[in-house]
Amino acid sequence: MTLSTISALSPLDGRYAGRLAPLRPLMSEQGYMHKRVQVEVCWFIALSDAGFAEFKPLSPGARTYLLGLVKNFSEADGLAIKEIEKTTNHDVKAVEYWIKSKFEARPELRSASEFVHFACTSEDINNTSHALQLKGGRDQIILPTLDGLIGKLREMAHAYADVPMLSRTHGQTASPTTVGKEVANVVVRLVTARARIASVKLLGKMNGAVGNYNAHLSAWPDFDWEAFSRKVVETPEPLGLGLTFQPYSIQIEPHDYMAELFDALARTNTILIDWARDVWGYVSLGYFKQRLREGEIGSSTMPHKVNPIDFENAEGNLGLANAVLRHLSEKLPISRWQRDLTDSTVLRNMGVALGYTALGYHSMSAGLGKLELNQEALAADLDAAWEVLAEPIQTVMRRFGVQGAYEKLKEVTRGKTVRAEDLRALIESLEIPLAEKQRLLALTPASYIGKAAELARRA
Repeated sequence: MTLSTISALSPLDGRYAGRLAPLRPLMSEQGYMHKRVQVEVCWFIALSDAGFAEFKPLSPGARTYLLGLVKNFSEADGLAIKEIEKTTNHDVKAVEYWIKSKFEARPELRSASEFVHFACTSEDINNTSHALQLKGGRDQIILPTLDGLIGKLREMAHAYADVPMLSRTHGQTASPTTVGKEVANVVVRLVTARARIASVKLLGKMNGAVGNYNAHLSAWPDFDWEAFSRKVVETPEPLGLGLTFQPYSIQIEPHDYMAELFDALARTNTILIDWARDVWGYVSLGYFKQRLREGEIGSSTMPHKVNPIDFENAEGNLGLANAVLRHLSEKLPISRWQRDLTDSTVLRNMGVALGYTALGYHSMSAGLGKLELNQEALAADLDAAWEVLAEPIQTVMRRFGVQGAYEKLKEVTRGKTVRAEDLRALIESLEIPLAEKQRLLALTPASYIGKAAELARRA
């Protein structure tokens, strides 16, 4: 069977391949190889500048050529490395051999070829490559897409700030709010969650087989290898990696920062799952209509249906993302003794986690773009829920010392169909100041929204 979008085992590379095209160069196997080449080249160039008599500084032409290997890395280059790996059965060694093969026609580089991967363990290359992948995936795909979602929701919060809506606590009618305020709640949560994702420092270590610079010091015992390693890790790209230095590790970087990042992503996704379910419910209540798309079919047998499929897809894909993200965050910080290999195969699924996350964001954005407010349905719902005014009436009664205020309203409203005239009769009978009585008589479910509009506009 030929591999194509219709034969792909994962829907990320099948049904949804087009939506995830921007993520693929960053989080795929090819993206991983690309970052490994980048790390090896940065280390090699830095070694040439370290002042060792045995490795003189590279010429400008050699530097440009090496950085070109990174900048112009192609699918053909990735396939060439995979071909070498068939012999080595070791992916990092295959990268090293591929780089050395690119030195053959350049005597300056060929004579220094043994400094490729010098004193490095494979994990010095892998952990920094993973960090660079996550840097690209987070900063180029996840955060901009999330920012787009937050922006759409903020626009909704402001546009619908004054539109009253009946609340439902425990599924029952409750104190009214506004549509904008309910959206604003999500905006504020997402802004906080987004800040947590962005604030996670992406760490890298380059300290040898068990984190002690053993091999490095065997070659040059008086050289400050820790400072050198820090410089390579923290110098901005392209001559460094632009990461945060990790000074303590076993053979692998401990992955605690990864767990922090994946937990932050999962928390964000959970907020959006919560919102997807709420919007689904609001569509069911008729609060929102959905714009029709020409030719789209909602049901194979029921022609009238316009299903909230985007929010359902968002919920499903964000749930899948969280399942992978939580396994990553729970598993990756655990390694037997100075290292075992279980992290290696698990880390290859980072792209799966980010892929389902990005897919969920895409579906959510598509769904929000189809929504149209149905103010008539919102108004009708409020007009049928006069019982919600039991709260302000009994609160004012209590202010003026009317005994048994709560109990009196409970007797009038609980489990009953409450009419406006019933409440008005009760208000007229109250022994409270006339101005307060008139204020309560003027109150309707639609006007009883507290600070909801103000809070929505402030988000």
